[in-house]
Formats: sequence, structure tokens, C-alpha cells
Amino acid sequence: MAGASKNSRTSVTTQKFLCPDCGGEITMKTMYESGKLKNLAECSKCKRVERRPKDFK
Repeated sequence: MAGASKNSRTSVTTQKFLCPDCGGEITMKTMYESGKLKNLAECSKCKRVERRPKDFK
């Protein structure tokens, strides 16, 4: 019998990132641009867009 894979055993954690300028929540969006997928972080209030949530600081 095969056991559960290592990836299926990890727990799912979600983090909430807050924009330091306006206090809005930062959400991750996936954009399809020129044949490539790009992950972007966008603030829900001020609509500021960065590459990742860490770049807002």
C-alpha cells in the first residue's frame, strides 16, 4: 500500500499582507502577458502593484 505523499501532508497556511501606505489588504493576482504567467501583488484600496508583497515595504 502506498502512503500519502509528502506534499499532501503539509498544512495550508494563508497569510494576510497589509499595505503600509493605506492599510488595505494585498492580494496576489496571476496575469498572462506575452505568453508568460506573471504573479503580481496588488493592494485592494490604493491599487498599487508590486512583484511580491515584500516589495511594499
